[in-house]
Amino acid sequence: MKKRGLAAGLILMSAVMTAGCGNSAKTETTAVQTTAETAAVETTAAAESTKEGGVVAATTYGPVKGIQAGEILTWYGIPYGKAPVGELRWKAPAAPDAWTEELDCTEESEQAIQLSGTEVKGSEDCLKLNVYAKEGSKKLPVLVFIHGGNNQTGKAGEIPGADLVKNDNCVYVSVDYRLGLLGFNCLPALTDGDKGTGNFAMLDIAYALDWVKDNIEAFGGDPENITISGFSAGGRDVMAMLISPQFKGKFQKAIAFSGGMTTAPEDLSAKKIAKAIAPLAVEDKKAADEEAAYQWLLTDSADVKEYLTSISAERLAPLMGNAAIRMSVFPHLYEDGVVIPENGFDTAEYNSVPLMMLTGSSEFSLFCLGDGFFKSDDMAGYSEAEVNAAKAFASKYGSNMYRIFNAQESAAKMSEHYSSNIYICQVNYGSEQSSIRDLGDYGAFHGIFVPMLSTKHNYLEFFPDAFNKEGYQAMAKQYNSYLANFLKAGDPNGDGLAEWSSWTPDKKVSMVFDGTDTDAVVKEADVTTSYQDIMADMDQDTSVSDEIKDKMIKNVLNGRWFSRALDEHYGNQSLWNDVE
Repeated sequence: MKKRGLAAGLILMSAVMTAGCGNSAKTETTAVQTTAETAAVETTAAAESTKEGGVVAATTYGPVKGIQAGEILTWYGIPYGKAPVGELRWKAPAAPDAWTEELDCTEESEQAIQLSGTEVKGSEDCLKLNVYAKEGSKKLPVLVFIHGGNNQTGKAGEIPGADLVKNDNCVYVSVDYRLGLLGFNCLPALTDGDKGTGNFAMLDIAYALDWVKDNIEAFGGDPENITISGFSAGGRDVMAMLISPQFKGKFQKAIAFSGGMTTAPEDLSAKKIAKAIAPLAVEDKKAADEEAAYQWLLTDSADVKEYLTSISAERLAPLMGNAAIRMSVFPHLYEDGVVIPENGFDTAEYNSVPLMMLTGSSEFSLFCLGDGFFKSDDMAGYSEAEVNAAKAFASKYGSNMYRIFNAQESAAKMSEHYSSNIYICQVNYGSEQSSIRDLGDYGAFHGIFVPMLSTKHNYLEFFPDAFNKEGYQAMAKQYNSYLANFLKAGDPNGDGLAEWSSWTPDKKVSMVFDGTDTDAVVKEADVTTSYQDIMADMDQDTSVSDEIKDKMIKNVLNGRWFSRALDEHYGNQSLWNDVE
């Protein structure tokens, strides 16, 4: 990568981590808002009813006014639930108050309250969604998108929908939902006993899907043809929906972009949360010391609930940050037997719908290259060449584990009990396997697919020559053709496209997307590997010393979404150990 690319890459890493999977552990870069989050989208969505100055659609709660640019109509920040504040904090979402006058939905609403860099930004009044449609749309497939950010950061504007509705002939809905400890909190005082849940953000998403079912026809969508999708944390939320009884019948198809199977044990999660909030309780004189506060917060006392409700969102939002794709740092998606089965993905009960799972082949590069461990005292004595070799080692093997975690491993686990087709795709563009190297050490990174869906994204500034090439655009065009077919009928195949077979244990194929400077290279391939084979390659790798290799395994690759087999094999200490 050119020097400019390396410097910009640090900013890119922070931007993508903020938008896609949370801030990197110990990273020293400052998280920045992504272009997709901050730029006003020039194209937007609305219905057939047009009035001067905007477009108006009727919802079950009242009329909403959007904006029109060319054939694209957009409504921003339509309320699907009442602000979850006061007595509604840590409760299931409630219906918004109805209105009679046109509600102005012509500008982006505030994101859910969150830690953005070093500042707390956003609003607790966040149960809102955006709708994009083409003028004159009628009964089109509906794509609902759940943003990323480790369920701690991000916003519905992560992927603007103008290009999607044009290229894929659909109506696009993107959803804001409660984040951080306001969206996931399983302390006993908040979960209402055996019938309650701390997965409040998942209840928000379920409620948003009910809104879509009841209202999307007014925007040109088909309420009987809804595809749920999400990126990163949103993709993991989608996977959790496939095992959740709360989501049964709420969608007809699903897409997980860089998702994978992640859940958290409810009891250990509550202990982690109590540990994080305990300093606030001491500060507010609710306990004499943090141990006493910790024990008190783990009770189901009414006093605990009253206290938790009294804490300002601005004080809660910064807690448990820097999760860096480690569940033990910010636990969520609790196995509570209400939203998620107590046995997690070890279940025979799936909401089986046609499923597409996408991964990049270099998924770990962003998290690895910006990890603060490389600037720690543990790495201080090594040369620049040795540090770069360490980064390359961790990025290579972490990415190989992350890519199979995102798709292959989920398909293998589901196959016995999943009754619908599963389609896997892998993007190689920019990776070591590709003829395109414009993305340098980042390769086919976490989010490599985003520029295929929207010409407005936060990567073009950092990689100006990568996504405007004819080869990438040709690849994007083919992917959108497959996507449009999938949204319409649950099968990506269609005229003029290479056959995309469903994944089965007997035919472990992925559709691999790549390109040259001028052409798309899209074909089926078996890209299967195993954690055991990856670790065997790691053991034999001589690009770094055994000492550096050990440090990478124990400090950079450990405890991640994809690391269970690695941690067990190398005897890594559990990152849950302070509460186990």
